Amino acid sequence: MFGKKCSLIGCVHVLALPGSAGYSGNMEQILAAAISDAHTYVKNGVDAIIVENMHDVPYLTGYVDPETVSAMTIVANAIKQEAKLPVGVQLLAGANLEALGVAVACNLDFIRVEGFVFAHVGDEGLHDSCAAKLVRRRASLKANHIKIFADIKKKHSAHAITGDVSLLETAEAAEFFKADGVIVTGSATGKEPTLSDVESLKEGAKLPVLIGSGITPENIPKYAQLVDGLIVGSFAKHDGNWKNAVDPARVEKLAQAISKFN
Repeated sequence: MFGKKCSLIGCVHVLALPGSAGYSGNMEQILAAAISDAHTYVKNGVDAIIVENMHDVPYLTGYVDPETVSAMTIVANAIKQEAKLPVGVQLLAGANLEALGVAVACNLDFIRVEGFVFAHVGDEGLHDSCAAKLVRRRASLKANHIKIFADIKKKHSAHAITGDVSLLETAEAAEFFKADGVIVTGSATGKEPTLSDVESLKEGAKLPVLIGSGITPENIPKYAQLVDGLIVGSFAKHDGNWKNAVDPARVEKLAQAISKFN
């Protein structure tokens, strides 16, 4: 993935955008902070970047407003032009059609989506499967080059409603519904998945597998030989807090740790 056996994907958590409760009213500041974080990732060795609206709490469920889409398009396009790396986008919570729209407008490389197959209950509410609408829209936009990386049994969610469906079975359903990769996470931001979950996907899933939370230099040796990509966010920030700016020294540690496996 992205030219490596196991790629390192840095997450730019964009400051609160228009439409959110925390919006500052200053788009120039938002854009500058996002570009600065992207530069720090690029200079210190990541293989790709994903842009995410994580500061837009509390999240809407399954959509975002037009002003948020417009602002995210501006930010994502600037990062794509500046980074010269593969760039993806996620729009929380589960605003997957909107994320695809941003990706098409900015010629991005991938999107990260929630609720691709099966339903689950997030802290925002009920998420239903989006695969049919999303894959059809991608085809109609002639955008099949934009990869869909789907979270399965995702963090910050209850999965009792699909308690009789295993993680591997969920991955197989995502493959059947034309995802290009699956993302496994821990229970919350900054929490790593269980090794047994990752091993089950390594052994049984046919799609590329990514880890979407909890990655540190210390656990990279445990996971890098099992998966195709590691999405890093919390550890890469100053003091390991996702709300802070990206810390170059921490990104360098991550890049050094993963270089031994590529």
